[in-house]
Amino acid sequence: MSQQISPYCPVYSPFFGAMGCAAATVFCCFGAAYGTAKSGVGISAMGILRPDLVMRSIVPVVMAGIIGIYGLVVSVLISSGLKPEMSLYTGFIQLGAGLSVGLAGMAAGFAIGIVGDAGARATVQQPRLFVGMILILIFAEVLALYGLIVGLILNTKSSAEGICN
Repeated sequence: MSQQISPYCPVYSPFFGAMGCAAATVFCCFGAAYGTAKSGVGISAMGILRPDLVMRSIVPVVMAGIIGIYGLVVSVLISSGLKPEMSLYTGFIQLGAGLSVGLAGMAAGFAIGIVGDAGARATVQQPRLFVGMILILIFAEVLALYGLIVGLILNTKSSAEGICN
């Protein structure tokens, strides 16, 4: 039984979808890990002088962890659309979705880590800076949310029927 091979549906098309799935998880986790580690260093340094403020300054670590969840969500959605025969268009769209959320998540994780570190250390010296730190962290987290939204929109475009059928 011979199968008609289309130039729009090569056998390697699912590879790009799988790479999008991996990119979403890996890059978001890089960002989340960096944000957690960098903020944790600042919280530890701050805890030496004011141990009572440690739990209050744990906010950057929580926000960095949420970035990893963004990557997981898009990765699961992309993986549910993977199939052995799919168009090159679908594979590229899935790769774009994964890179969108992954790279935006990594950038947001870096921003959260730097702001969390400096903000925790500054809060020891001036407690009124805490609210400003939280606002800056929210703006940094929104960067990852932008990537998540674009990734979800792209993923819905990839579910359109290709020309392999």
